[in-house]
Amino acid sequence: MEYILPENIASNSTRILCCQCAVPIEANPSNMCVACLRAHVDITDGIPKQATLFFCRGCERYLQPPAEWIVCALESRELLALCLKRLKGLNRVKLIDAGFAWTEPHSKRIKVKLTVQGEVMGGTVLQQTFIVEFTIQHQMCDACHRSEAQDYWKALVQIRQRANNRKTFYYLEQLILKHKAHENTLGIKPKHDGLDFFYATESHARKMVDFVQSVLPIKCQHSKKLISHDIHSNIYNYKFTFSIEIVPLSKDSIVCLPKKLTHQLGSISPICLVNRVTSTIHLIDANTGQVCDLSATVYWRYPFTPICNPKQLVEYIVMDIDILKEHEKKSFPGQGNVSSKHVVADVWVVRANDLGLDVNPIHTKTHLGHILKPGDTVLGYNLGNSNVNDVNFDKLDRSVVPDVFLVKKHYGERSARRRARNWKLKHMAEELHEGLSSSNDDYNEFLDDLEEDPTFRQNINIFKDENKIAVDTDEIDPTLPRITLAEMLDDLTIEDVEMSEV
Repeated sequence: MEYILPENIASNSTRILCCQCAVPIEANPSNMCVACLRAHVDITDGIPKQATLFFCRGCERYLQPPAEWIVCALESRELLALCLKRLKGLNRVKLIDAGFAWTEPHSKRIKVKLTVQGEVMGGTVLQQTFIVEFTIQHQMCDACHRSEAQDYWKALVQIRQRANNRKTFYYLEQLILKHKAHENTLGIKPKHDGLDFFYATESHARKMVDFVQSVLPIKCQHSKKLISHDIHSNIYNYKFTFSIEIVPLSKDSIVCLPKKLTHQLGSISPICLVNRVTSTIHLIDANTGQVCDLSATVYWRYPFTPICNPKQLVEYIVMDIDILKEHEKKSFPGQGNVSSKHVVADVWVVRANDLGLDVNPIHTKTHLGHILKPGDTVLGYNLGNSNVNDVNFDKLDRSVVPDVFLVKKHYGERSARRRARNWKLKHMAEELHEGLSSSNDDYNEFLDDLEEDPTFRQNINIFKDENKIAVDTDEIDPTLPRITLAEMLDDLTIEDVEMSEV
């Protein structure tokens, strides 16, 4: 047999010389090698290698032209999409890959690595990788600009209360801080009898009105004023004003109810004490211990004003006290709810200034029989010698008006209580805190009310005061009402900690 050598199989590919450098290459439409193609043709010529991003330091958002501001985290998909939209010539090539290149976090530079493909010289596809550097420039957005200006607003909420003290506004301030209802506020300005809240939109102002209405009994009126009108696009520019009036009552005030209202409230005595003012008005009758809750709708239907305010309180000394038995309490047909926390008692008191003089004790009834004992000091109103100017009070029979109306127990010297106070409250602004009242007496009385009434402080955030020096417990009267550590929150303090060298 004869061995037959295999025949040479011709190759399908044809090799040619590059027209620029004469290097043997596979045949392609451009007749050029890859190195010469990259040297003579740049598919990224129309794509800018540097660009600018605008960043608002107030709200930490990036500008997406023409006028939209979006929130983007570093090296996020949203930020990468924003960077790609800023490149104008990117639509002429095919994007293969895109990603972030590492830069210093505080360098105000963002580098994006792009891989693109483009067709050149008769069908040849060339792939190229390059880096685009974005420079971050600071620009304030419209919302932050309005907030910094503090005079550009579209909605105003006016909160007013025609009362002699400002304890209601201190209570409202703590509720706003706890629920963060002032986040969208452009500015807050104290007025003589209230506060003004400024907002950029009507919806934010309505949200504030709804919040105040849920925590306090109020009456609200709404108005709007035309600022400008575009006749071509039919766009109206209004400024909205919400006027809120809080009921002119405060804690520990004495009121005289209208006759029709007393019948609706279970024949309660017309002379009542305002126990608390929250979303409703809590009243209590000292003669029977009867309590009732008055809503804002019922109040504005039968409005009344206080006949005595906390600034008129007088100190009395308890000489004797007698707790009333159940059969000794007067009962009326249709009588409403009776408080289970208070005890009705007969009490004989003498004014603190008249103690030691030859004066007869004054007899009255009180709802504080559970905390009073002979020798205690109690605060009350001297209705027998008071000059009351009230229509409802003038219609009453003088026999039902007590000579003295006791309000609350007095726990010694107030300065000692303030020194022993190891807690504090936060404020929206110090200048606002100073503008709420002409003196600090109202604020100190508000703090005393928080210590004495656990129900009153359950909706308020109370913080530990680390700056207060620990007071010797032996010097503190154990009968004083105090706020326990379990009710206090730890105040967050941010301090600069130096890194120690290892």
